[in-house]
This record gives sequence, structure tokens and C-alpha cells, in this order.
Amino acid sequence: MLIIPIKDGENIDRALKRFKRKFDRTQTMRQLRSRQAFTKPSVSRRAQIQKAQYIQSLRDQEEI
Repeated sequence: MLIIPIKDGENIDRALKRFKRKFDRTQTMRQLRSRQAFTKPSVSRRAQIQKAQYIQSLRDQEEI
């Protein structure tokens, strides 16, 4: 559970912005979406390898 202390005289919009930022950093929504359906370990490993290949290709293009 996220707790955001509100300081005296603080704007509610600013506190809401801090809450949203903290919520994004906890990656709660990403975790919920990943748990909706089971992915086989081989599929998740393949996705991880493809992501690494993509990042490496971007870095290689940057060097050229």
C-alpha cells in the first residue's frame, strides 16, 4: 500500500502527481498484466533475447 504524506498547505494536484510517480515506480500495473496469462519460460526467455538483440542493434547503429 502506498502512503503519500501531504504537507501543510500542499496543493492536492502536486500530491497526486507524487502518488502517480511512486505508483509507476512500483510497477504494479505491469505485474498485474503479466499475471493475467501464463507465459511459458521458453517464451519469456525468447522475448528477453529479442529485446537484447534489438538494443544491441541500436547501439551498433549509433557507433557507425
